[in-house]
Parts: sequence; structure tokens; C-alpha cells
Amino acid sequence: MLRQGLLFVKRSLGVAAEWRILDAVGLKYPRFASPLSNVASDVGDSVEELRVFIVVGEPSGDVIGSRLMGSLRRLSPKPLRFAGVGGANMEKEGLNSVFKMEYITVMGAAELFPHMFRIWRRLRQTVAEVVDFEPHVVVTVDAKGFSFRVLRSLTSNGYSMISGSDTSRLVLLASIVPVDIPYTRKKTEQPPILVHYLAPSYWAWKMGDARLDSMKEFVDHLLCILPFEAPMYKAHGLGATFVGQPVLEDPYMNVPSAENSAPRNWEIQGFGTNFREKHGVQSGTKIISVLPGSRVQEVKRMLPLFRIAMHRLAEDYPHIKAVVPTAQSSVVTNMVQESVSRWEIPAIVVPAASDLEKYDAFAASDAGLCTSGTASMQLLLARVPSVVAYRANPITEWLIKSRTKLEYISLSNILLNSPVVPEALFGECTLSDSLLF
Repeated sequence: MLRQGLLFVKRSLGVAAEWRILDAVGLKYPRFASPLSNVASDVGDSVEELRVFIVVGEPSGDVIGSRLMGSLRRLSPKPLRFAGVGGANMEKEGLNSVFKMEYITVMGAAELFPHMFRIWRRLRQTVAEVVDFEPHVVVTVDAKGFSFRVLRSLTSNGYSMISGSDTSRLVLLASIVPVDIPYTRKKTEQPPILVHYLAPSYWAWKMGDARLDSMKEFVDHLLCILPFEAPMYKAHGLGATFVGQPVLEDPYMNVPSAENSAPRNWEIQGFGTNFREKHGVQSGTKIISVLPGSRVQEVKRMLPLFRIAMHRLAEDYPHIKAVVPTAQSSVVTNMVQESVSRWEIPAIVVPAASDLEKYDAFAASDAGLCTSGTASMQLLLARVPSVVAYRANPITEWLIKSRTKLEYISLSNILLNSPVVPEALFGECTLSDSLLF
């Protein structure tokens, strides 16, 4: 069925479908429209530096956090000092992470239980670091399980919501989002602004409205990646701003087009020929990009399934090769390299792949297999026909199926309400001959 799935993708992912998807997530990535110079005069000399504490819990958030740091540096009229939790990309921007991001990179309810004590200790450590750092703003990125616990802990420890008269604390938020701050919450001495980037998709869950209402107690402002989210959150009394889908930044962030430096119709054209030459891929070889995920738990579950899929695909395509770009995490990279070394199908591992290396690999690929997440949107930008798959702990899968209101898991399919990209989810994602894998 995988072969039929790949053929289906090739037929489905025409230019029209891609444009409909990109239009749905926001074709023009909005630059931070409110310049810091507009509000810098409100601060005067009262603040010598602007302190930003950023908490990131997974590799995709690490990319977003690093880009946010770079943008703030370019916009800020005052020196910036960063602290927080992040990965390799944020460390390149100068962050000295409190601890390794991998310590809290866990997804799923059942998957969390074996790590609860460790994560609880990291939560207390993070909150203590925030208090010591005395930031002007705290930004948590995605990973809401950990992020929201951090924000709740801060509000319960006196770091409550901002007051409208505290202009020195508004400068950082104004640099991130072009909004006014209408809050009249309880006052504390110089509280930081609490911002969450990538608003949670509670709109997709049953009883999601109750979750939305509860967020008012510990979040000042939400940065939304989908245009319909901001009005929805505002209707529930939350500050929210649409900032665009982060993946759409890729054409601007060190990923030049193969033929010219400007993105063409939001298509990223990597250097596929160079990639094949660099890795000695012979003419006529079919290349499949295999992306098992960026978390340890995902890789453990998905990579064995993708190995079987590749083996069966090779029955009809003898000259086939896998390309596996890995996340920046050294733990994930080592796990992938060890596993792939035992495959029957020849494979190229691209360790700790940068965006440029990933898009070069995609440009050389005929199709893709990916775990649900950011990779599915990146393959879409690269115009690579793909199949999205996902497995989790059975308890987690049951919780997702019982609570979600959606039929699909891929963002492209959710936005179009159509299986533009074939999905193999949960019980359908098995090694059975009768199913996709």
C-alpha cells in the first residue's frame, strides 16, 4: 500500500493544492510590524538592558526560539540578555541553556509517566532560574505540557500578570507583537510579561473552550501561527496575535533557491544534483527522504516501521536509497545512525541536519516518509510527495482519538479538511501487509 500511497501523493500534490495550503497558513509571513523605536521613548533610561527568558522543549521550538532571538537583536534599541532552556540552534545565538533541552523533550500522556520525577526537578530548576534572572519577558515556545507548568508556577510565586501602567515591561512585548496591553490584573513589583509562542490547538479538542478560559490565569499574550486562532482566543479574553506559520520562514533563513536567491511561489528548491554527487548517488537511484521525528520516543517507534516500508518498497524499486536527516540532538542522531547501520536498504544519514542540508536532501528525493510534525510542512514546501505516519503509546493514542474533534493530524489536511497528504495513523500504521506499512 505504500507504493499506492506515494503515487497518490504525486497525483494530489499539484500546484493548486499547495497554494491552497499555503494560503490557509498565511502566504506572507508578517514581519514584526511594531518597531521598538515607537515604544523605546516610553522606557527612557530606566532600563539599561532588556532581559528575555526563553523556554523551549523540543527541536522545532529550538529553531523558532533561535529565530526569535535573532529578530529581537535586530529590532532592539537596547542591549539584550538571554537566558533559558534551549537546544543547539539557540546556543548558536548565544544562549547558555540552563540544562539540556532533551531532558524535557517528552510527548504524550503515557510516555510522560516514567520521566515525571526528572521533569518535575527540571521544572523547579527552570522556575528558580527565572526568578534569579529577573526577566522583562518570559517566552515559552510550544511544548505546552512543560511550558504551561512553568507559567503557572511563576504566577503562583508572585510573577502575576502585568499592570497597564508598567510601561518599562511593555517594551519587549511591543517588539514581539503589535498590540496594546489592556490588562488590569493584580499588581506585583515589576512582573515580567508572560508570552506563549505557538498557541495550543485547543480548538481541535472536545471541551477545548474550558482550556481556553483557564489560560487567562497564567498567560499575558499568545502568538498564533494560524489566522483563525487569534480572533478565537481574543473572544475568550486572551491577548493574541497572528504571526504566521514558522515553516514559511525557511525560504528566508539560509535556504537559497537552487536557481536564484528569492523564493519562487513559496517553493524551496535545494541543490539536489549537488547532494547526489556529494553522496555518490548513481543516476537512476530512487531516493526516499525518511524523517522519523525529532524526539527519542518518536524515533524508537517510527524508525522500525520506516525500515520495513523501505524494504517492501525495494521489492519493486531495486535501486532505492534512503536519506535520513536527523535532528540537532546528539542523542537522536546517535540512535538513528546505530539503527540505520543495520538496514538492508542502503541509507545516507545526514547528522544534525541544517535547514539547507535538509532541503538539499529533499530536492534530491523522489518521495518522503515522515512522522507527523514540522517535517510534513517542510516536505510540502520542497514539493516532495510524502506519506505522514504516527504511532504512540496505546494509552496516548486512545486519549487522542477520544478527545479530538478532527479527522486528520497533518496541518495541511486539517486546514483543507481533505486528505491531500496520505496519513497512516495509530492502528493503521502497522507492519501488516493489508495496511500502509
